[in-house]
Amino acid sequence: MKIIKISNPYKVFVPLAILFVTLFLLFPRMGKFNYDYKKGSPWMYEPLVAQFDFPILKTDAQMQEEKSLLGSSIIPYFRYSDSVVHSQISAVENLDLKQNNAYKSEILGAFARLYSTGIVSDSGSDYLPEGKTFDTNVIFIQKDRRAKKIPSSEVYTVNEAKDFLLLFLTESEIDCDVDSLCIASGLYDLIKPNLLFDRQTTDLVHEESVDYVSPTSGVVNAGQLIVSTGEIITAEIEQLLDSYKAEYENSLGYSGPRILLWIGNILLALALVTVLFFAIYYTNDWLFGQMNKYLYLLMIYLLATILALAVEKVDPTLLAMTPFTLIALYLVAFFKKRLVLPVYILALLPLLIFSHNGVEYFVMFLVAGVVTIFVAEIFSRGWKQFITALIVFFILVTVYMGFRLIEGISGFHDYRTILFLFIGSMLSVAGYPLIYLFERIFQLVSNNRLAELTDPSNKLLRDMAHKAPGTFQHSLQVMNLADAAARSIDANVLLVRAGAMYHDIGKTVNPQCFIENETLGARYHDGLSPRESAVEIIKHVPDGMALADKFKLPDVVKEFILTHHGTTCTAYFYNKYIKSGGDPANAEDFFYKGKKPSTKEQIIVMLSDTLEAASRTLKDYMPETISALVENIVKSKMADGQFEDADISLMELNTVKNVLKSYLQQVYHARIAYPKRIPQKPKS
Repeated sequence: MKIIKISNPYKVFVPLAILFVTLFLLFPRMGKFNYDYKKGSPWMYEPLVAQFDFPILKTDAQMQEEKSLLGSSIIPYFRYSDSVVHSQISAVENLDLKQNNAYKSEILGAFARLYSTGIVSDSGSDYLPEGKTFDTNVIFIQKDRRAKKIPSSEVYTVNEAKDFLLLFLTESEIDCDVDSLCIASGLYDLIKPNLLFDRQTTDLVHEESVDYVSPTSGVVNAGQLIVSTGEIITAEIEQLLDSYKAEYENSLGYSGPRILLWIGNILLALALVTVLFFAIYYTNDWLFGQMNKYLYLLMIYLLATILALAVEKVDPTLLAMTPFTLIALYLVAFFKKRLVLPVYILALLPLLIFSHNGVEYFVMFLVAGVVTIFVAEIFSRGWKQFITALIVFFILVTVYMGFRLIEGISGFHDYRTILFLFIGSMLSVAGYPLIYLFERIFQLVSNNRLAELTDPSNKLLRDMAHKAPGTFQHSLQVMNLADAAARSIDANVLLVRAGAMYHDIGKTVNPQCFIENETLGARYHDGLSPRESAVEIIKHVPDGMALADKFKLPDVVKEFILTHHGTTCTAYFYNKYIKSGGDPANAEDFFYKGKKPSTKEQIIVMLSDTLEAASRTLKDYMPETISALVENIVKSKMADGQFEDADISLMELNTVKNVLKSYLQQVYHARIAYPKRIPQKPKS
């Protein structure tokens, strides 16, 4: 069993202690409904009796159904018109009934009764929007600045008013044919609607009624049995349980001793921090020695917790809009995937523990985050980030629909949640640039930054290609060789590529000093002593560091300049010095003043650099020759103590050697000699 050995426990455990205290302070100071249930499953607990009165909350489907019903039917709004009443009554008073004038008082009484009740037009279909119908049961009437809702049966249509007038006058024992009198005198034509349809107010009232639907549908009284032990949870029981849970957590909350709640929060916070510690230890324990990365990881974890708890407190429905997948992007930008996944899962645990529908949201964002970790490397730059966002949106909707289907919902109308999921997915793009701020604050180097550094179009690499083309080509070959080796042992490929491209950047200061940049004519080292040549060669390391500082290369990349030769010697000139009678005790000028490699990435670049140069001196490229070359170089580096401080296992080193052998064999494989073309003989 691996024993935990931490070189500086204070720097490791103090940040964890601060995280623990912060989590404890953030955790809710209220209890949680401690029952798990699911529709179609039996109730596995004791009988649940309501401890208090609570309203029955409507489900989303019920709310949508009511809104749809209200949206398809309109309650008309009418204004009582005094002017119509006065004009029509006056018209009746001025009417000349000739021999029937004696009946005018009865006729006026009939009109007064009609208009006091109200008359509407026979049909309102001309006023309705397409696809809408009037609610024929009730109407609104505004009179004297007051509106009231009355049954539509209490008012008359024009035709009903005519029938009423005929019946009223008939019952008044008028001595003539009443119908003929009404037609001849034009009484029927004087019946006009005094309740005038108000389109604007009707539309306004309709919109308000659709927007507001009562969220409750009854009340359960204290002492009422909600569910019994073993009873199958139906849709109705689930609705009661959901309503009881919401009221319990919002109003009653924790009813036990507060000290127990605090102890519970302490234990939960301690558990989360402990699991986080071991997740780091078992995946990347070297992280404890890099405080900037370690503190950044703890900060991202805390950010995820704050997001979950803050949004839950403000409005739980907004959790669908919260870009938790952004946490995965913030992690994968600086860490290996094997560390990102467990930390991301742990960052979602507060969502699972404390949030409403926590299981649902946890699974949704877990699946979306795992996919994000996978595709982020492919679609991480420029507009392609929107592809990642759309993929995340599709995953979230798919998992969300899966939960809806297992609940037995055949129809779906919760477009608000879908909109929230889409907004949250797009927010992951909007929040991505914060990576560059974190990069500056914590002195980190993101994968995007490393990818940009290996772009041959940047100024420093363009200078090398122009001033030292041989070195530039050598660096490209070293990068390709190191890339293959890095992928074989799960090293940081982007870091290896950047280190390989810049390890010899110092040669651009004096390119002719190096054989790969020599031109035809006099050679640079002709006339120089071995010591002078060695000093000139070794200068490319401090020159490289000066250029790296000038162009503000990240420290992690500058390390490759110092370590690609380590503390080795310039073997060619050293041997020449010894053969000419030089004193080995006075040979310090022949040795590099760099650093021994400390990471597997630096080891890979050191070996790739040496092998790329040495392979060009081979007289044949048989597999046995290349294999011997690789073995000899690795042995010489180990014998020289260059691997003493490196974090690389023998198994990984053997894997790297095999990959380097295979790569060099493919580069220098035998080729077919193209024969000269035999000229055709002219036809006779």
